[in-house]
Amino acid sequence: MDLPRRKDVPVELTWDLSHLYATEAEMLAEHEATKKMCAELTENYKGKLTTPEKIDACLEAWQELMVKMDHVANYCALAASVDYYDVKLQERQSKIQRDQAQMAGEYSFIESELSAAEESLLQKAMAVATKNRHYLEEILRQKPYRLDPKTEEALTRLSATLEAPYELYHVVKLTDMKFDPFAADGVEYPLGYSLFEDDYEYDARTAVRRGAFRAFSDKLKQYENITAAIYNTQVQREKTMADLRGFDSVFDSMLFGQKVSREIYDRQIDRIMERLAPHMRRYAKLIGRVHHLDKVTYADLKLPIDSDYNPKITIAEAEDYLAKGLSPLGEDYVEMVHEAFRDRWVDFARNQGKETGGFCASPYQKNSYILLTWNERMSDVLTLAHELGHAGHFRLASANQSWFDTFDQDFIVEAPSTTNEIIMAHYLLKTNSDRRFRRWVLSCMISNTYYHNFVTHLLEAAYQREVYRIVDAGGSVQAETLNRIMRETLEQFWGDEVELTEGAELTWMRQPHYYMQLYSYVYSAGLTIGTQMCRRIETEGDAALTDWKKALAAGGTLSPTEFAAAAGVDLTSEKPLMDTIAYIGEIIDEIIELTDELGLL
Repeated sequence: MDLPRRKDVPVELTWDLSHLYATEAEMLAEHEATKKMCAELTENYKGKLTTPEKIDACLEAWQELMVKMDHVANYCALAASVDYYDVKLQERQSKIQRDQAQMAGEYSFIESELSAAEESLLQKAMAVATKNRHYLEEILRQKPYRLDPKTEEALTRLSATLEAPYELYHVVKLTDMKFDPFAADGVEYPLGYSLFEDDYEYDARTAVRRGAFRAFSDKLKQYENITAAIYNTQVQREKTMADLRGFDSVFDSMLFGQKVSREIYDRQIDRIMERLAPHMRRYAKLIGRVHHLDKVTYADLKLPIDSDYNPKITIAEAEDYLAKGLSPLGEDYVEMVHEAFRDRWVDFARNQGKETGGFCASPYQKNSYILLTWNERMSDVLTLAHELGHAGHFRLASANQSWFDTFDQDFIVEAPSTTNEIIMAHYLLKTNSDRRFRRWVLSCMISNTYYHNFVTHLLEAAYQREVYRIVDAGGSVQAETLNRIMRETLEQFWGDEVELTEGAELTWMRQPHYYMQLYSYVYSAGLTIGTQMCRRIETEGDAALTDWKKALAAGGTLSPTEFAAAAGVDLTSEKPLMDTIAYIGEIIDEIIELTDELGLL
């Protein structure tokens, strides 16, 4: 189980960055070209945005620059994300970030001048805009919160420094934090971040699983103060920026960017904490019954319902499953699945220094890049379906929208990915009539899809809300405070059904989402839309699929409520959320019934 270094990983398990640039030299040449483009942009347009035609021409030139910068940034960031031990890759990433921050400071005049322009000029510019009307509408929306041009330029030039907490978090987590082996039942086992989160958390051997949790938590504990200091720097920066821009609260500042009301944000957290908790407590109790545990602890919650029934699957087999399972999304979607495997969009490898978890990066009008760690489990297929949901979404959006309008608000970005997960799970249910297989798929839906999005990330969001309440009131947070908030959040959700063993309170140290503003709660928001969308596609067929693809192709031109409405989901009502919670309860009911029916206790 010792992980290899990146250089020793089979190339077929890694992604192919040559689709972005054939060589590093080609990427560096493009990077140098962007510097010249930026200088020309400044020379041609700074102080000259006085006519609608000049504004439109400037925005067209700026978009061309941004696309090239996007490609360069992705190339370097993706390479760095899979090997934090490679000093050269990390140095290259830092240099590109510094250079791009410098360029961003140079072209910051565009937004500053447009924000200072008369509204009548912007309205005329919208009338003649080729692809930039929506961007100009955003300028008008953000106009009240813009600072003076010099301040905006300074902030932009400092962006790499201001965003340093995210990078520092990863350095501590993936570079400085070295895990010692741990012992269980007289046997020594290696330990690491990915080994714990991808293997030991699911290990049916209680002594190994709990021993790994103890050792993992002990190591986290050693780094709690530096991690808390990094996180406090992040939230204090966000609060300061909210105050500088004139927002009433840090929540208003972040939700303004998402185009979501405080009511919808709070409802998503409150209803799940109140209504989903009883269902998940029953699920935790079932875990204890099935595994004959003396008690259910926090270290036991990732246990599969059927540890002896976890189908192994190869990467090649996964491609076949995904092509068939996602076929309701159309032939073009199936072809994209094959392309992802054929052209190595996915980094399957397990190696030291690789970022944990999974993500999908989608450089503008290029193929996507998906990071995950392949464990030969059928559950990995659901994860890959999730990330392909992002890939399909951004392929449609970038093909139909300008660079400005490709990217959605955070609130809906997880909807396509979670829709895919449910469609894939429903396909698996249809392929096999065996009752034990059905129980296994249903439990995967709970333990992976819904647990991950409606529990793990939602509890992060509930915890995060309390942190921002403290910061909004002028306070700060240290490790002791963060541990207390996390423990109280977990206690509220799990009640007396789960024993929060020492180390559970350190869960806040394990996710990077806290450095991405109010991102954690959007997983459950996306899955709410995804659950309803899956039902529509399965019951209404082509009509629902047409609505869905139209919504995806709209990119960032629609607000979350408009996007959901285009897909046939009403976010102004709590009904979609409550229906989704009820559906989760129904799945858990059936898992319990199947367990009793099969006598698998």
